Amino acid sequence: MGPGLTARIRTRDGWAVSHAVVTLTDMTGTQVLRAAADGEGAVRDATTLPPGPYTVIVTAVGYAPVASTALVTASGRAEVGSVVLARTGGTELPPPGPWTIDPAHSTVGATAQHLGITSVHGRFTEFGGRIEISEDVEKSRVEAVITSSSIDTGNGMRDGHLKSPDFLDVDQYPELTYRSTGLTPAGSDRWTVHGELTMHGVVRPVDLDLSYLGTGADPWGGTRAAFRATAELRREDFAMNYNQVVQAGISAIGTTLRVELDVQAVQGDSLPQG
Repeated sequence: MGPGLTARIRTRDGWAVSHAVVTLTDMTGTQVLRAAADGEGAVRDATTLPPGPYTVIVTAVGYAPVASTALVTASGRAEVGSVVLARTGGTELPPPGPWTIDPAHSTVGATAQHLGITSVHGRFTEFGGRIEISEDVEKSRVEAVITSSSIDTGNGMRDGHLKSPDFLDVDQYPELTYRSTGLTPAGSDRWTVHGELTMHGVVRPVDLDLSYLGTGADPWGGTRAAFRATAELRREDFAMNYNQVVQAGISAIGTTLRVELDVQAVQGDSLPQG
């Protein structure tokens, strides 16, 4: 191998950090080299360096910087090896780029209280969306569209009522949409997604409590990321004011909905065929 600097920049879960920058300074603090990582997170710079100790500083937007010491050999070569960067705030996310939500392996569910004593569970069976992970994680985006008539609670009569003008009014409002407006850390392993939900013709701000569950290969040659998110909605906020009252003043259907999302997203702009 010739002279120069080599390094590999990775996240804790092994993804390349393609926007990392490596800076080399001598013992006086003078910068002698600055190199950017390529798409694979590799840094290669052929600059011949005088032998001796140097300080290596690795930075990337959205990650905590890392500093270490490297020794340049008599051949002028410094092999830094693999450098692991941690997300700012401690939370990892998938690598930057587009991710497509896979409805066949995802669930969009909602739970409402019934008669004040039990819960009714429902889900939407038709939906899709896209997640865009940014190098600056807080600029990441998500968009999702749900077919309102795909609501399924396991009871045909109840589903018909939910599709009526008393609730979703699916003939007039065939889709529910969610578009994010920002992302902020909410703890060591959580994020808060800020966004706007359009439902029943009303647009309201809705925050999602998001957890990233990891990534892995799938049988079709792709890479998948898993997420779980929850939110609470008030029906009245979306002009769904139906409120039949049974004995003792108890509402037949609760005013608060708990939304639970279990999402698999495939890396890229489209889902695998087949």
